[in-house]
Amino acid sequence: MVVASRGEHRAHPAPAGEATMKELTWDQTLSVEVPEIDEDHRRLVDLYNILSHAVAEGESAEYIAAVTDELIACTVWHFRHEERLMLKHGYDGLAEHKAEHEELMASAKDLQQKLQDQGKTVSSDEVQFLERWLMGHIYGADMPMGAYLSKAM
Repeated sequence: MVVASRGEHRAHPAPAGEATMKELTWDQTLSVEVPEIDEDHRRLVDLYNILSHAVAEGESAEYIAAVTDELIACTVWHFRHEERLMLKHGYDGLAEHKAEHEELMASAKDLQQKLQDQGKTVSSDEVQFLERWLMGHIYGADMPMGAYLSKAM
């Protein structure tokens, strides 16, 4: 069972026999002050939550792979969207930001390949990795980018 409040995401121990899942809530604390990027982030948070629920509820490997594929495709599109905006508006941190995007995509593609090759499902540890990466990327790399773009656009 997870309780999420504004800007705070706390996991509480699940009752015996119940899988633990993390529910992320998009709110203003995640806003980068660029509406089109905020909308992308809302969609990524929604897809993360679908994946987290699917893993916690023991959905089929095929369903989890489909959700993972959708999350990866959406993430690739979002990264290209951010990179286009950074390029258009002359963001100095583009190279570092793009390198971080490429690092995550390499990890995501490895996970996707594992699902395809081995017929395995996503583990709760992998879901936690995705949550940490998503939140860390928004707070760490996207906030400064958003501050710059919100003034430049």
